[in-house]
Amino acid sequence: MHLGESVATAKAVGHLAKSAEVLKMVNNLMKAPEISRTMMELQKEMLKAGVIEEIVNDAVDSAIDTEDMEDEIDEEVDKVLSEVAGETISQLPATTKREKMKQPADAEAAPPQQQAVAEGDDEAELEALRARLADVRS
Repeated sequence: MHLGESVATAKAVGHLAKSAEVLKMVNNLMKAPEISRTMMELQKEMLKAGVIEEIVNDAVDSAIDTEDMEDEIDEEVDKVLSEVAGETISQLPATTKREKMKQPADAEAAPPQQQAVAEGDDEAELEALRARLADVRS
């Protein structure tokens, strides 16, 4: 039993010696000081890039004030929609124009007497449309 342990220990020592030789060769191939220096330079460059990226992002963010841009965009969209709606309304028949041009705010702001007149006009138009529909069906 003692002999088996001695043989096993000798084999382990031999394997460790070979491992040490392999590690020395890998260390010589790697040139650890040069890799260390390269890694330090890479770290510095990455730090610079991160700082530069932050500076650029801050500059872009401050140059493009998103709230002001959103307001301006909304105004331009409203202008375009108004122009398109105006062109569309000009192409509609007269009865449809009056209905499209009415605004809920205008209806609320109008005096009750004007609202009654407008509602009367709507009723007359509705009756005329119903009569035309009945003629078409028959």
